[in-house]
Amino acid sequence: MAHPRRPLDQGERNLLGMSPPRELRRDPVTGRAAIVAAGRAARPHTVASAAPEHDAGPEHCPFCPGHEHMTPPEVCRLGDGEPETPGWRVRVVPNLYPIVDAHGLHGARGAHEVVVLSPDHRASFGQLDDTAAIEVVRVLRDRAATHLAGGLASAAVLVNHRRAAGASIAHPHAQIVSLDATPPEVEAAERWAAAHVDDVLGTDLELARGGGSVLDDGEVAVWFPHAAGSPFTVRLAHRSAPARFDQTPDAELDACALALRDTLARLHEALADPPYNVTVHSAAVDHTGVRRWYAEITPRISVQAGFEMVTGILVNTTPAEQAIAVVRDQGR
Repeated sequence: MAHPRRPLDQGERNLLGMSPPRELRRDPVTGRAAIVAAGRAARPHTVASAAPEHDAGPEHCPFCPGHEHMTPPEVCRLGDGEPETPGWRVRVVPNLYPIVDAHGLHGARGAHEVVVLSPDHRASFGQLDDTAAIEVVRVLRDRAATHLAGGLASAAVLVNHRRAAGASIAHPHAQIVSLDATPPEVEAAERWAAAHVDDVLGTDLELARGGGSVLDDGEVAVWFPHAAGSPFTVRLAHRSAPARFDQTPDAELDACALALRDTLARLHEALADPPYNVTVHSAAVDHTGVRRWYAEITPRISVQAGFEMVTGILVNTTPAEQAIAVVRDQGR
């Protein structure tokens, strides 16, 4: 007598090549395509992981108090003390190895500054208190505004956290890279937004609601994009934000700072302090089409491989519907 066959569990399905269905999704914010392929997360890895990061410690860190002489002269500070001395809470200095500078010797003119988030060598943005988080984001806005008022066309605001995300110094810091031209990525975003009647961020948020992947639906919405190109990508946007980050009023900016801090704290707990990039997607000075700026957090827990490079289609092994389940219950 034949016995009924037991259904295969997911692990057995993966081993037999019967992984969950793949789905091609298109991001309404950028227009990019992504394949959501959760089953690929179970594939075997025989290549050794990268070596652990080495932090030389505060005694050798150019961003720690008492080492102000190790950086170029500061251009801005919040806190007590004279320039180039301890007592600051947030400190801004020109990047010692800039991507661009004011001379524009090879056609790339701009400004590249480093914003040291706090005197604490180990306090990442997700670990700052309310006052410190707000101060940092206000400094980022004000420095971007200074660059643009000086005649530059666009300002890229970003945080690279840990070496795998591009940070060469362990002390938590942000960067502002402003250019005298609008970068291709910003131009493409503006063309895409201008071609759509609806607010593309609103469309993305609606898709996230439908998939149950909204982390916060308040004044500042925080969500896992339906068509994210990498695992645990998060977007956040204020409901009444302007197109340009540098023109954001204090009240809206402060709410975004706290939402960003809280989201990073959740990711820190859920993913054991992953490397990540925070990028601010803002319109250029001469913008058309873009309605609101937004911030994006991209944990660096996967890499783009040959398929992504040759096709331009990203592969995400953790759909938004799964990411929300991992992060939702984490909190400050």
